[in-house]
Amino acid sequence: MLVLLPPSEGKAASGRGAPLKPESLSLPGLAEARAAVLDELVELCIGDETKAREVLGLSEGLRGEVAKNAGLRTAGTRPAGEIYTGVLYDALGLATLDAAARRRARQSLLVFSGLWGAVGLGDRIPSYRCSMGVKLPGLGALGAYWRGPMASVLPEAAGRGLVLDLRSSAYAAAWKPKGEVAERTATVRVLHAPTRKVVSHFNKATKGRIVRSLLEAGAAPASPGELVEALRDLGYVVETPAAGKLDVLVSEIH
Repeated sequence: MLVLLPPSEGKAASGRGAPLKPESLSLPGLAEARAAVLDELVELCIGDETKAREVLGLSEGLRGEVAKNAGLRTAGTRPAGEIYTGVLYDALGLATLDAAARRRARQSLLVFSGLWGAVGLGDRIPSYRCSMGVKLPGLGALGAYWRGPMASVLPEAAGRGLVLDLRSSAYAAAWKPKGEVAERTATVRVLHAPTRKVVSHFNKATKGRIVRSLLEAGAAPASPGELVEALRDLGYVVETPAAGKLDVLVSEIH
């Protein structure tokens, strides 16, 4: 099973580990594309701060993020699973998983990123600020920029099992499974059961809990149908409005 996650807007501070080693990141086929984005982002942030904030969509209160990006090549690093924070990652609770579940997480989870394309949880990266919605002056919109590199790398990374796509729309635009990979890809919506309305903030929390449940159970569904069975066995209420699409119903929004 391959699980595709969005990043978090907020991130933990860079660690005290060695600076970034691009060659150590997962999915080495993305190396050239990563280098191009990193070069332009750093150059942008070393230059005119006002322009950098405008391009990155940062308020005056977030001007420190520009300096953070300017120092990406020399900043300390920590595992991506520690860098990404926020509602989904709090609910996933990587640090509190047992050893077997953490190992499964490192093997099966990919986090999409405007800067890196996608990284594994064990990849050591610095804290940064660059969403998939950013349009860099030289490379253009990152969602469109990453489509080519992703199309050449992700089908192989998907292997032969289920692809559980939990990305938000901006990150989903960077790679859309096709052909037989699409046939074994499942996307999830979280609905408030009494109203059948999509929830937003709690959507992220529920998706984090779903991933945690699957990791703790050692579940390895190979198809969307098997995922439905696995989630129901774990106590989730699941409906299937269309092929490859799952609605998880929650009675209490928390």
